[in-house]
Amino acid sequence: MFAKVKTPTFIDSLRVELASTSSNSLKAILRDDSGNVCRKYEADIEFGQPELTLKGLNDLPYGVYTLELTQGEDKVRLRMVKRV
Repeated sequence: MFAKVKTPTFIDSLRVELASTSSNSLKAILRDDSGNVCRKYEADIEFGQPELTLKGLNDLPYGVYTLELTQGEDKVRLRMVKRV
């Protein structure tokens, strides 16, 4: 699986572009700069689904975050910033 963040900053939602996805379950964990888990998501995605949108992030404090995406054996880590 290959994924990249549409924009490296977010406010209340986060859009991730997906490529080479298989029809499978996708797990996402959003961690703050200290490594604490802020959100967990699990979604069933269809083959070739172009993007994933994570919503409801408005209450998180501003700062640097890491999004860990796992699909089967594949794992991707993406860094981003929550801004004003």
